Amino acid sequence: MKPKIYDLSRKISSRLKVFPGDQPFERTVAMSFAKGNHLELSSVRSTLHLGAHADAPSHYHAGGDSIEKRPLSRYIGLTQVVRIKGLKHKERVSPGHVRVEIIAPRILFDTQSFQDPENWNKDFNSLSPELLNWLADKGVKLVGIDTPSVDPHDSKELEAHQILYHRDFAVLEGLYLKD
Repeated sequence: MKPKIYDLSRKISSRLKVFPGDQPFERTVAMSFAKGNHLELSSVRSTLHLGAHADAPSHYHAGGDSIEKRPLSRYIGLTQVVRIKGLKHKERVSPGHVRVEIIAPRILFDTQSFQDPENWNKDFNSLSPELLNWLADKGVKLVGIDTPSVDPHDSKELEAHQILYHRDFAVLEGLYLKD
């Protein structure tokens, strides 16, 4: 069977909201055909924590690798989407919420708790440290979520991120899993 590639990102624009205090997306056009220039030329300024993205371990741990040191193979391959229903606001997904057999080394969680990225919602769901340890014990190497972070909006300890580092997970956040 021929592998399929799915685009799990939303269109990047200045309308996408970012964590409070972070740099929103900006595009500056230096040259354009519409202005009579001979080419299109622009620059962008933005947080890297925008829309669908991979967190580098160096983002959440002082000893973590930067993203170019992470093998691309961690992010490509057999993947399973797990839809989680009935969570309360700000609730962390735990092993008890997973009602399907884990059959892939890459698991993406669809919580449906951050459906409109143009309006910031600090009550999104996140992943529990217990879930991440449970998944690591099952051989999972990548986790993803349809929210801006695997940790709650106001977390300073970043417990889930610390498990990601210690269990050597790859992570994707801000995924668009609707379809």
